[in-house]
Amino acid sequence: MRLKIMPLKKSFSVHRVPLILFLCQLMSALEVPLDLVQPPTITRQSPKDYIIDPRENIEIQCEAKGKPPPSFSWTRNGTHFDIDKDPLVKMLPNSGTLVISITIEGKAETYEGVYQCTARNERGAAISNNIIIRPSRSPLWTKEKLEQITILKGQSLVLPCRPPLGLPPPIIFWMDNSFQRLPQSERVSQGLNGDLYFSNVLPEDTREDYVCYARFNHTQTIQQKQPISVKVHSMDELNDTITANLSDSEFYGAKSYIERPPKLLSPEGRTSHKEELRENVLSLECIAEGLPTPSITWTKEDGELPINRTSYTNFRKTLNINLVSEADSGKYKCTARNPLGFVEHTISVTVKAAPYWITAPKNLVLSPGEDGTLICRANGNPKPKISWLTNGVPIEMAPDDPSRKIDGDTILFSDVQESSSAVYQCNASNEYGYLLANAFVNVLAEPPRILTDANLHYQVITDRPAMLDCAFFGSPIPTFKWFKGTKGSVLQENTYIFHDNGTLEIPVAQKDSAGTYTCVVRNKLGMAKNDVHLEIKDPTRIIKHPEYKVVQRGGKVSFECKVKHDPTLIATLTWLKDNGELPNDGRFSIDNDHLVIMNISDEDDATYTCVANTSLDIVSASAVLRVVDRPNPPFDLELTSLLERSVQLSWIPGDENNSPITDFIIEYEDSLHEPGIWHHHSDVPGTQTTAELKLSPYVKYSFRVIAVNSIGRSLPSEVSEYYMTKAAEPEENPTAVEGIGSEPDNLVITWQPLKGFDSNGPGLQYKVSWRQKDGDDEWTSVVVANVSKYIVSGTPTFVPYLVKVQALNDVGFAPEPVIIIGHSGEDLPMVAPSNVHVNVVNSTLAEVHWEPVPPKSIRGHLKGYRIYYWKVKNSSKRNKRHVEKKILTFNGNKTHGMLPGLEPFSHYMLNVRVVNGKGEGPASVDRVFNTPEGVPSAPLFLKIVNPTLDSLTLEWDPPSHPNGILTAYTLKFQPINSTHELGPLVDIKIPANMTSLILRNLSYNTRYKFYFYAQTSAGSGSQITEEAVTTVDEAMASRQVDIATQGWFIGLMCAVALLILILLIVCFIRRNKGGKYPVKEKEDAHADPEIQPMKEDDGTFGEYSDAEDHKPSKKGSRTPSDRTVKKEDSDDSLVDYGEGVNGQFNEDGSFIGQYSGKKEKEPAEGNESSEAPSPVNAMNSFV
Repeated sequence: MRLKIMPLKKSFSVHRVPLILFLCQLMSALEVPLDLVQPPTITRQSPKDYIIDPRENIEIQCEAKGKPPPSFSWTRNGTHFDIDKDPLVKMLPNSGTLVISITIEGKAETYEGVYQCTARNERGAAISNNIIIRPSRSPLWTKEKLEQITILKGQSLVLPCRPPLGLPPPIIFWMDNSFQRLPQSERVSQGLNGDLYFSNVLPEDTREDYVCYARFNHTQTIQQKQPISVKVHSMDELNDTITANLSDSEFYGAKSYIERPPKLLSPEGRTSHKEELRENVLSLECIAEGLPTPSITWTKEDGELPINRTSYTNFRKTLNINLVSEADSGKYKCTARNPLGFVEHTISVTVKAAPYWITAPKNLVLSPGEDGTLICRANGNPKPKISWLTNGVPIEMAPDDPSRKIDGDTILFSDVQESSSAVYQCNASNEYGYLLANAFVNVLAEPPRILTDANLHYQVITDRPAMLDCAFFGSPIPTFKWFKGTKGSVLQENTYIFHDNGTLEIPVAQKDSAGTYTCVVRNKLGMAKNDVHLEIKDPTRIIKHPEYKVVQRGGKVSFECKVKHDPTLIATLTWLKDNGELPNDGRFSIDNDHLVIMNISDEDDATYTCVANTSLDIVSASAVLRVVDRPNPPFDLELTSLLERSVQLSWIPGDENNSPITDFIIEYEDSLHEPGIWHHHSDVPGTQTTAELKLSPYVKYSFRVIAVNSIGRSLPSEVSEYYMTKAAEPEENPTAVEGIGSEPDNLVITWQPLKGFDSNGPGLQYKVSWRQKDGDDEWTSVVVANVSKYIVSGTPTFVPYLVKVQALNDVGFAPEPVIIIGHSGEDLPMVAPSNVHVNVVNSTLAEVHWEPVPPKSIRGHLKGYRIYYWKVKNSSKRNKRHVEKKILTFNGNKTHGMLPGLEPFSHYMLNVRVVNGKGEGPASVDRVFNTPEGVPSAPLFLKIVNPTLDSLTLEWDPPSHPNGILTAYTLKFQPINSTHELGPLVDIKIPANMTSLILRNLSYNTRYKFYFYAQTSAGSGSQITEEAVTTVDEAMASRQVDIATQGWFIGLMCAVALLILILLIVCFIRRNKGGKYPVKEKEDAHADPEIQPMKEDDGTFGEYSDAEDHKPSKKGSRTPSDRTVKKEDSDDSLVDYGEGVNGQFNEDGSFIGQYSGKKEKEPAEGNESSEAPSPVNAMNSFV
């Protein structure tokens, strides 16, 4: 794809070139080739009304063509203009254009007049329009003395301009002496005649320099009127002035300043009439005075105003209708209205028309003996008169020609001869103007000729019309036909369009329309033909349009525009900004089909268009870039309606930066109490620019406003002026009032002081009051400074008090405060709980009951009861030791509690104490209780030593926590074969006093798994497990060595090894495909069958899972090097059962949670078959 990127602007017009070519072809079909003899044709002339600049040379244009070339002559004011006699006048070579040199000498006024040019050759004469030459004029205003206009406020006023008559008429505008345009409005405006109208005057209209200016565009000069001075008085000023030296009659008008209904200043009366010429702009004006200022509306009687051609100017005081026609004639009504009434004026409009063409005569080319017609038809209002001339002479005065016949607006020709050639002029005129047209009759005998170049190549886009040119000439007019291909048939009109000038139009060109086309033209004198070639191209398309973007100021944006076009054409991609060229700015860059804009600013907010064009077509796509940002700060903050407790704040929003303002945040500063700190006051909607703000007393306010949109917050506005509110008594009292004693004989009253903002005045203090709640004492009060605490001494211990704290300042007191209940200081409780007794629930849990103490003995806020308990000795007499005391606290007025986490078979003591805010009371009498036996923990270790061919020696240590008196040990074991299947389970009971055992009559070279645990009268404890292997007989080992040296055995082993290798490969492939690698199966084979879980659905055994701390060791070493298995230590402890130091209970004293210890599961009886062993385990067994 060939794509040329262009960053600058170009002018583009879709289908413009084919249309222009087609119009030119239509015109060329009417023209006679210049190498053939023909009458003159005027090709250029000056306008009919030709206003010249008197400071420059005069050039009157007249150009013509013909064969032979025409000669030129001029008339001035109806008589021959001899240019040879005037040295200032020259005619340009090969032209009829006159140049009159007046810049050095001569005056433009000398050459004013009506000029007409004649171009003549042997075949006839053509004439130009009557060209009226007038020099432009910009006269000065006449001198006049202007008196100051004194007028009363509210009256109407008209300042006349009356500019001098110029040529052309000047443009009028009003300015002051500083050349600044005077502001105009619905109240003050300029009329079509240039006068300045005031519907009512105001004091600000007083000035001394109302200046009317007239601009003459033709000479680029400006003339000005003498300044007009206006003085506007109010009624009070009027009374003073009249009393001093004036009478009422010396004022402009004599009416007082009162409101009044509208009255028209222009036009006057109730009706008027207006004439306008067709196709001009109709301007109707109504200017009214009144107070209040009237507004103007327009209607048309018996019709509607034309929407597309109607506009209003001068604050709707002027109605403009463009391109008026006879249909716009009628009555137009303007209505001036204010609250006191209205006035109407009707303007009758008549649209006249200078002549305009219906059918203009056209050049006529005939061959000898042919017939023809010249038609000249025009219209106008009034209807124009048609007259004919031949070669510039009225046809009535021209020599007779038997071949022509005049019939009104038509000339008929029959059996023409070469002598019939001439130029005919048609003149259509009425009182508003005239039309003049030249049309020749040229009698020729010419064989056909094709004027289009031979073998032209046309390129057209698919689905567009194709216009194949075949301009021709001949006399008589030839006929033409089109063919496609070298042997093609004549093209027919059902598919193609044939234009009179020979052009072939293919309405919708397709790929199969490509090829060679032949145009053949014939008349009775001969034949001519021409080939043209048509190529069909693919259209240019934008396949990726730029997209709408919203970017924050300072960001970056990229527009993409991907173009696809015919590969044989070169496409140019151009980027435009608002249909203009891109700025010459380094921030804009074009990279292939991307437009990138860096560091975006507000000026980049625009519509960006990518334009892709080839030599045949053009396409474009646009996208809008919306540059957004946080709003600009509000400005012009103003405080109004200043009241004691409120003020109105108004502001002007800053630029919202293309993201609508959603909210305004109002902040205030209290420079009296917290200078430099801004506080949030209120939020108002983004559509609001004023706010009524509630204020507090004794605050020195200043305000600022922050605007908020979807992008973020603006910077704060400038600070408003300060506003100080008056002082008042406090409206609020201190909060967080408390009365709590710190000692048994005091009451400490505390509160949260008021902030300075809430003080409402100077001299902020607090009135602190108190009295006993249950007594008849009067309130005791004290006024303190701006502090937050007061201590009352000499109070009884823990007595309820009523307390209140009231704010006051120099103005007065705050409202009556809220009364709160406090207490004087606490002391330690005096009485211990009584009737304490213990119920042992089980070996680890006991329940304690007690009687509560009398409330008065507590001497403070009851916090709860606290139990101290400790272990005295172990009942087994094996481990007598003292343990530190443990504490459980039970909140509230409880009478019982649970002691969890006790050790079984132990001797405990406890006591109970009451607790208040000061501390603990005395302890109750100690109570003793014992816990029953429990199941023991696992033995400390199990070692297997001295393995022989058929025996193993087991050694162990008793449990670290027997939790009672041991009654026996239980040993269970079972063999494990080479496939990891478990054999029969053997159960042995061992006396409690033994710490070792020799197992005899075991199988040689066999692995055994052992399960071992202790027992008390409460049951069996946790078990530990171990594995061991008996040894191999030396003789058997020797025989095995001998067999291993035999060739057959080596071969067998190689075969087995190969099979195992294949099995390993298969397993590896299964594992890579997501299959199960049965490592778990090996572990299952070692499981204790008694502790395999039952499946819930069918009661069968599930998979075995070793306990975390009893997994067998890897490979052959399944026991540690010291043959010892240690149990994980698990000391019983309290798990937060009370709120005290060690634990917590529920409301009813029940224990939260459950105490339990880990215990190895019992081994299974019998030999359960496991799944097939894994290849790795199989190899381990083999080796």
